[in-house]
Amino acid sequence: MKFTAEQIAQILEGEIEGNPNEEVSKLSKIEEGKKGSLTFLSNPKYNSYLYTTEASITIVNKDFELEKEVSTTLIKVDNAYKSFSKLLEFYNQVKNNKEGREQPHFISESAIIGANEYIGAFSYIGNNVKIGNNVKIYPNSYIGDNVIIGDNCIIFSGVKIYSESEVGNNCTIHSGVIIGSDGFGFAPNEKGEFNKVPQTGNVIIEDNVDIGAGSTIDRATLGSTIIRKGVKLDNQIQIAHNVEIGENTVIAAQTGIAGSTKVGKNCMIGGQVGIAGHLNLGNNLRIQAQSGISKSLKDNEVVQGTPAFGYSEFNKSYVYFRNLPKIVETINKIEKEFNTQNVDDE
Repeated sequence: MKFTAEQIAQILEGEIEGNPNEEVSKLSKIEEGKKGSLTFLSNPKYNSYLYTTEASITIVNKDFELEKEVSTTLIKVDNAYKSFSKLLEFYNQVKNNKEGREQPHFISESAIIGANEYIGAFSYIGNNVKIGNNVKIYPNSYIGDNVIIGDNCIIFSGVKIYSESEVGNNCTIHSGVIIGSDGFGFAPNEKGEFNKVPQTGNVIIEDNVDIGAGSTIDRATLGSTIIRKGVKLDNQIQIAHNVEIGENTVIAAQTGIAGSTKVGKNCMIGGQVGIAGHLNLGNNLRIQAQSGISKSLKDNEVVQGTPAFGYSEFNKSYVYFRNLPKIVETINKIEKEFNTQNVDDE
């Protein structure tokens, strides 16, 4: 896709300095800009790159004053950073604005699909599936029986949504995500072997949820595993059976949450965090990366470490830990002096 400076200026309500017919077809950093690319400048630290960049078009703030001539066409706006973000959003909408049904694909006769759909090649849509309007399902995706998907969702290639799962409106599910796989439920028998416990529940994903590539969300043993409105999950996250994630909670990559744990609203959970099962974690938590959570937490706690404890206490303890050799040396020295003094006294 190609856009001219004039078209971009109209989208951003900006002013052009340079060639209004200059064309771009890709995006770039200002320091790496090449002919045919669009970039932006908002951080003064990068001002010098404006005079050396080969980018065809650069978005800048209206109050920016040139120190010398530039080869790039300028589009001046009130806020370059916000305008560039707006342009990225517009670009994604245009890029993802696919419609129709590619061949081959399979859609059950009992499935109901809304308007303006896109069904990519080699996709499978099972019995009694209900899909809303403006849904994009990319190639090689699997939508199992009785699945419900709301409006304006994007299901990227290779996603597997098992039967009975429910997805709300305005959700984005990235490649390799598996929703509704069996929870890890096994019970030992008298022989010491493990028998599978049937996982008969489902997964419910509410509105405005983003799920990163390669993440897995297991179906409940009974009832539902629930991802509430506005949750954002990074790549490669494991959500076990009967977990509930509260509204607007964000979780970074490689975090694992064990079965039946409830996570509150507006929490921020760092990468590689491990959370044990059957816990109740409060609202507005801040859990630092690589922490291990083995007990329930109250609202507004900030924790770190394995097992995790108070963030400020962790930092104090870490200082002592780093100085532990010196502390031991000091203790040994004091002990030696004390023993020597006792000998002299005798």
